Amino acid sequence: MKKLLSLLAVVLIATTVNAQKKIAVVTFFADKQVDMSDVGMDAATLAADLADEPTFNLKPLVDKFHDRFFNEYAKKFPFELLPEAQVTGNPEYQNFKPEFAPGSTAERYVTADGYIAINHNYGRKNEQDMLKLFKEADGVMFVFITFRMNKGFGVGGTATTKMQAYTNITLYNKEGKKVFSINENANSKKTGMMVGGVPVMDPDKVLPMCESALNELMEDLDKRIAKIIEKSAKKL
Repeated sequence: MKKLLSLLAVVLIATTVNAQKKIAVVTFFADKQVDMSDVGMDAATLAADLADEPTFNLKPLVDKFHDRFFNEYAKKFPFELLPEAQVTGNPEYQNFKPEFAPGSTAERYVTADGYIAINHNYGRKNEQDMLKLFKEADGVMFVFITFRMNKGFGVGGTATTKMQAYTNITLYNKEGKKVFSINENANSKKTGMMVGGVPVMDPDKVLPMCESALNELMEDLDKRIAKIIEKSAKKL
């Protein structure tokens, strides 16, 4: 009985300590540049045109993923997230110029309200700068989503295409060490078409595929995210 009580006390203390950990989500964005490598280089120009097309509006999808992330996924983390306003309302954050900015044009990146697009995949300067900026946090988290068009089935010059949604959710602790990196993807149920070997890139056709892929991705994350991060607390 004493051993059981001691074990429960340890669990209670550990839970309390972990609950006190605070993490700052420092970026939340989507890339409008759809990866077209699987459907051939001939589609590269079309992909660039799509990224510059105002009607290819990913903001509702970013907002949907943002709401799911903060309202559902965040509850499964073994730590708390700093209030978003504390991050996005910081003047130094709003004036921050990231090293290796993700891409050449700001219009290519669609952010959740208040966030700036920051890439964490090149070196460690951005992570270190964010940790210095948010000293009240025990770590910083980067979240982004991208899309990739893949070949489906077909013969001759006509074939189907599917959209793949990908997310990267990466957490760094106070020392700048990676705690975990979630890399998940899912394919859309909705399909598109290739005509003469060229994918149809009408925003009215592509956007529903992106949304379908994102919905599938979120369903996968609902099932897996708790297991993916269950060992992360001890690394903070």
